[in-house]
Amino acid sequence: MQKHLRAACILAFVVCVSIGLMAATAERAVFVRAAVIYISPDSTSAKLATADRGREAAILEKSNEWAHIIATLPPALNAPAQPLEEQQPRSVTGWVLSKGLITASTPKGDEIMFGEAVDSESEASRRGGRRGAAGDARRLYARTAEYFPNSPLAAEAAYRAADIQWQLDKSDLETRPSARARDPRDRMTINDELMRQVEKKYRGTKWSDLAAFHLVENKLCGDWAAQSKCPEKEAEVYEKYVQDHPNSPAAPEALYDAAYRYAALIEIYKVEGNANKAPGAAQRAIATAQRISGKNPNPDWNARAQRLIYMVQNNIPVYGSNLE
Repeated sequence: MQKHLRAACILAFVVCVSIGLMAATAERAVFVRAAVIYISPDSTSAKLATADRGREAAILEKSNEWAHIIATLPPALNAPAQPLEEQQPRSVTGWVLSKGLITASTPKGDEIMFGEAVDSESEASRRGGRRGAAGDARRLYARTAEYFPNSPLAAEAAYRAADIQWQLDKSDLETRPSARARDPRDRMTINDELMRQVEKKYRGTKWSDLAAFHLVENKLCGDWAAQSKCPEKEAEVYEKYVQDHPNSPAAPEALYDAAYRYAALIEIYKVEGNANKAPGAAQRAIATAQRISGKNPNPDWNARAQRLIYMVQNNIPVYGSNLE
């Protein structure tokens, strides 16, 4: 009995090692459509799992319209409960219909994968859209940049993947009590690893500039608490961003954000008993807003800047309990 058990264990070990070696040398692929993984190349055979869009697989062999793959999937829903950071992906070996698998050698594979990512992102923004579509889009964008690093779409794909993850993390952090902390050091910050990778890898592109603009958010206060310290510091941060990234598509928005903070300081200084500082804040608000027109901005920012200038020139508060 023990000999048979030992032999079975050895056989299982050999099979696992063999599959592992095959996977290491196999062609990698990405699913651009949800695919059922079957135990054999037959749609009537047992179903092992379903691979979502953007999941990876190693192609072990092909047989007509079928592909024998090892797919990397998230933990099963019925897996033992574990903390998120301890959960490990699982490998599933089986057969899938090969249509919908994109490899680095697929003609126009970058456009196909990017296009599916765009479609998934649109689906995520639609009310009642497909569940998990945002995650699908994030994975597909990331795989586009990874599989096709020389594609004209690579930088934008990497940025979009980082942006989706940033928005998801930001939404989660905004539900926590620390999100309203006045000092940025007193609250959890958004994970900036992906944004920093984009900023560094694609330096000199607008995608790097946009990634750097996201990073500013971790330097902002959760709540000004009607005190001048936060808007003063934040205005400087935004102006420094424009100084470092003068040609960024986000430069007009950064200038507006700085101008708004100077405009808000007008009323805050009065409440703090520093009314003598209010005229200086008004001058800086107007001067900063006027710089926006020189950045060839989207008309929205130019119009908002003109509105802000009008409000400051006519002593209309933009912040506080005296809003008109």
